[in-house]
Amino acid sequence: MSGNGFTTCLWFDGDAEAAAEYYVSVFKDGRLGRIARYTEANPDVAGSVMTVEFEINGQRFVGLNGGPQFPFTEAISFMIDCADEPEADHYYDTLTKDGGQESACGWVKDRFGVSWQVIPPGVVDLVSDPDPERAARAMAAMMQMKKLDVAQMRRAADAS
Repeated sequence: MSGNGFTTCLWFDGDAEAAAEYYVSVFKDGRLGRIARYTEANPDVAGSVMTVEFEINGQRFVGLNGGPQFPFTEAISFMIDCADEPEADHYYDTLTKDGGQESACGWVKDRFGVSWQVIPPGVVDLVSDPDPERAARAMAAMMQMKKLDVAQMRRAADAS
């Protein structure tokens, strides 16, 4: 998994391999890469997973089992620009089950604590409408939602 661009490193507390396997099952075109293990020279248990490379939707990641020092926060999230409502439903529903959590405005936290923004088509156009009043009404509607409802946002934007 080498090449140009960036690789996102996600710091886990012992479950990097399980997380990588989970992500490649959730996202299309996912694949696992190399796994590096701790040796006697490293601070963790020799033979346990140190890093696991994986790729989802063309984005490269490395999961690092670094310990409990640095938990995930909402300060970093990954936006999923969805092609249609069924795709948005898939990601939203899948990422929130089995210990995941809903948040506000289309944000979810998966069972590993990583934050995602599930964005159905049309949302960005509504909240960045050239008419500031339409954009404000769409944004106000969105601020009341957990899972984003584009039809409801559109109705709010069109209300006068």
